[in-house]
Amino acid sequence: MKLVLKLSVALLLCTIGLSPSHSADPKPDAVVKNKSIEARIFLDDKLKADTALAADCLAEGRKWLDKNAAEAAAARKQDPQFFKDGGRDFERKYSIRSLVADRYVSVMRNDYMDTHGAHPNSDVNTILWDKADGKRISIRPFFTETADNGPTMKAMVKAVIASLKIEKKKRDTSETATEEWFKSVEPSLLKIGAVTLAPSTEAGKSSGLTFHYPPYAVGPYAEGEYVAFVPWETLKPYLTAEGARIFGGSRPKGDADEPQ
Repeated sequence: MKLVLKLSVALLLCTIGLSPSHSADPKPDAVVKNKSIEARIFLDDKLKADTALAADCLAEGRKWLDKNAAEAAAARKQDPQFFKDGGRDFERKYSIRSLVADRYVSVMRNDYMDTHGAHPNSDVNTILWDKADGKRISIRPFFTETADNGPTMKAMVKAVIASLKIEKKKRDTSETATEEWFKSVEPSLLKIGAVTLAPSTEAGKSSGLTFHYPPYAVGPYAEGEYVAFVPWETLKPYLTAEGARIFGGSRPKGDADEPQ
């Protein structure tokens, strides 16, 4: 009788879209849960294998949790009517995109945010980690110069916009491939977009740079995220010796179609 009852409850939960057990779900690496907010941090298994990188990401993630928890608590105190159906919902996931020359790790940082607005929102950012020095770096070491409005950054912007136009054509959204939507892509390391080292068909190498844009960055919300790819050959005239060492090969088939 008890077995029948348990099976009936499990069937009911599945029918209404709930799981009778969350044991199969990945366990958050950090969480904040109260009346104002439920927020979670996840690190993928590959990332957790690197102790220093995992600690760095988790420390950043915890600060993000605390910041949003404080803001949610203040908002609930001021406007409790917006929390009558529950608190805000936040999630951040860190995942490794590529490992180049057994040293440079590109990490994706994907955020989900539901603050009870018109719709949930998302954000994307990246981290470039130097395993040898155990710290975050930029792409500067791979280029002879990266000055704002300099030749390297201008070449990058030109290539990024060309790639975005191709992506928009694929999605049949060419009407938004305009200067107005691309104005946020500026010839500056801090303003060109979140960057990763793209994987390559050649082991240990990177096939170029991928730039990642969240909804609203280079198109309306409905168009979602965009990824622009710049092949290393385009940037060859601007590479340092280290840049020339780590770049090579081509973008693996299917990389453009996979979630970045």
